[in-house]
Amino acid sequence: MGMESTGKQVAFFDVDNTLLHGSTIFLLGRGMYKRGFFTRKEISHFFLINLLYLFKGTEDKGVIEKVQEAACNFIRGHKVDDIAQLGAEVYDEFVSPALWQGAINIAQEHLNAGREVWLVTASPQGMASLMANRLGFSGALGTCAKVENDVYTGEIDGKLLHGVQKKIAVEELAREHNFDLENSYAYSDSHHDLPLLNSVGNPAAINPDGLLYLSAKENHWPIYDFRRNKRLKAIFAPALARIGSKAIYLIPRRKAQR
Repeated sequence: MGMESTGKQVAFFDVDNTLLHGSTIFLLGRGMYKRGFFTRKEISHFFLINLLYLFKGTEDKGVIEKVQEAACNFIRGHKVDDIAQLGAEVYDEFVSPALWQGAINIAQEHLNAGREVWLVTASPQGMASLMANRLGFSGALGTCAKVENDVYTGEIDGKLLHGVQKKIAVEELAREHNFDLENSYAYSDSHHDLPLLNSVGNPAAINPDGLLYLSAKENHWPIYDFRRNKRLKAIFAPALARIGSKAIYLIPRRKAQR
């Protein structure tokens, strides 16, 4: 009996646009703004940086650095308990109503089959853990923030959990818990998560972007789409992906500062 036969099967789920219609950090920011944590100018700056990140993704290290800095400033100086309480309120007010029920049903099927279900997201660890707990999942991997004297310092502990960093984190988790990745599952909406999807034996796409749609089709992965107008998306996504894959090389890229 080797590790291959005794390792536990797991299902890994991305969060934003996979389990959730929208962005966790956007909803958290919205809740904080409503409660007077930020000025309109501060919250606008944060959301603009996140939009830039969505458009340019991991191709630009300078953008990654700006997103990390913005995410840290987001909670800098706030008490851990205060942010945890806020997160619970934001979950009830904004996150829970925005969950894709179809994706939750897939996760529940894995739980019913005796598999663990873990969230893997660039969102803050505290929010990811809260979501996993509320949904009855096994655990969560998120971006960690440094804490001193129960207050967030404004620095990331490690790296933003995005792209290849998700693969690294999942493989480390598998070693610690004896997970059988070859017989495990992973779900995402984004082509940036291809490293994560390729690290398991059973990858699948949920609400895929154009490039992930093409990859899933080419590799015969299951594709689930819980969005409205999904028939139109199925028709146009491949064409948009081809255009995008050519156009991305025309976008000027800035070198990371320092």
